[in-house]
Amino acid sequence: MGISAISPALAPTMSSDSLTWQNTDARGLKFAIVVARFNSNITGKLLEGAVDALTKSNAAGYTVFSVPGAFELPLAAKKLARRGGYDAIIALGAVIRGDTPHFDYVAGEAARGLQDVALDTGVPVIFGVLTTDNLEQAEARAGGELGNKGYDAAMTAIEMARF
Repeated sequence: MGISAISPALAPTMSSDSLTWQNTDARGLKFAIVVARFNSNITGKLLEGAVDALTKSNAAGYTVFSVPGAFELPLAAKKLARRGGYDAIIALGAVIRGDTPHFDYVAGEAARGLQDVALDTGVPVIFGVLTTDNLEQAEARAGGELGNKGYDAAMTAIEMARF
């Protein structure tokens, strides 16, 4: 599919740097969005951002699936990748640090599991899971002052589907 000549768009990234999106035309592409319901006040906003990006990029379609939490994202992504019919899978969640080590287990295993699915199946699986120290940091990244990481995840999915 190659690199597109479509003019890139600038978007904020997890750091203060901006990323230049390439290949932003999603015409003909279908996406699965798997969203965790835990911290739904945050993940709902990430979902809105992802849908906005796919709509603006003219995606052929997307289907939204929900799971209880971020820990369940890898299994859902694996089942969807094996089912076929999607050019990329966007995994959205929010893991907010608390007073116990639970954060470390959930965030680490979600990241590892999603990466394993992508490497094992060849289907791009995009890590749109916020891992923050507090609710304020999550809100800033879910449509707040630092943008919407759900939007960024969808743009990454488009680029990787065209890779």
